[in-house]
Amino acid sequence: MARELITLLSSREVDKMRRAGHLAGQLLHHLSTFVKPGVSTLELNDEAERWTQAHGAKSAPLGYGGDKDRPAFPRSICTSVNEVVCHGIPNAKEILKEGDIMNIDVTLIVDGYHGDTSKMFFVGEPAPVARKLVEVTNECRRLGIAAVKPNARVGDIGAVIQEYAEAQGFSVVQDFVGHGISNVFHTAPQIPHYGDRGKGLRLRPGMVFTIEPMINVGTWEVEIMADEWTALTLDRKLSAQAEHTIAVVEGGVEILTPYPGDDA
Repeated sequence: MARELITLLSSREVDKMRRAGHLAGQLLHHLSTFVKPGVSTLELNDEAERWTQAHGAKSAPLGYGGDKDRPAFPRSICTSVNEVVCHGIPNAKEILKEGDIMNIDVTLIVDGYHGDTSKMFFVGEPAPVARKLVEVTNECRRLGIAAVKPNARVGDIGAVIQEYAEAQGFSVVQDFVGHGISNVFHTAPQIPHYGDRGKGLRLRPGMVFTIEPMINVGTWEVEIMADEWTALTLDRKLSAQAEHTIAVVEGGVEILTPYPGDDA
């Protein structure tokens, strides 16, 4: 099996990632005030695009991908509500209602470099199981980030996430993983949110990647809708996701996508 080609970013490149990441975090914070019952996911998308343009950035998801097997992503953000695991496409008919939970995933391009982050939002008051799911997902992300340091292994990240999620009675999605990111949106290494300690690629300063566990109430298995993007839980039970872009540094780890009130 061929080894992944890993690009180590220079301090100048990490600084560009930091600027893109901080702006992405600010966008998530801005959108938080618009998440309420009666708002459509398309309205959230349009506000995100307006804000992005006003701040001199570009949306990486808009027009991303696209080939003979799958159309390009048609919106500026991903909005994944309730049983949607990831890559939900904003639309005018999807109206948020009391008790929903939703992940908003944003990726901004600033000076050619990407800031990729996502956050869970409550629409009004969630059910107890939904609140617990989101709290566990946020803790999974925190634990995964805490496992990052020079000479650690990729498997250390997945192991701590999987152990905690399963101990809380939830499952970890295996079809989607974290990824390397720089002036390229998705690159090596892949960062599974499950696995074994001491296994996998050794982490080195200059690596930059996302940690974005997707945690489900029921089965970890997913189904892709006919739009070729939206992923649903196979059993249609709730799912949650939390994401940061991080850099491996000499002292351990730096979160490149912080936002106000974040406790990662």
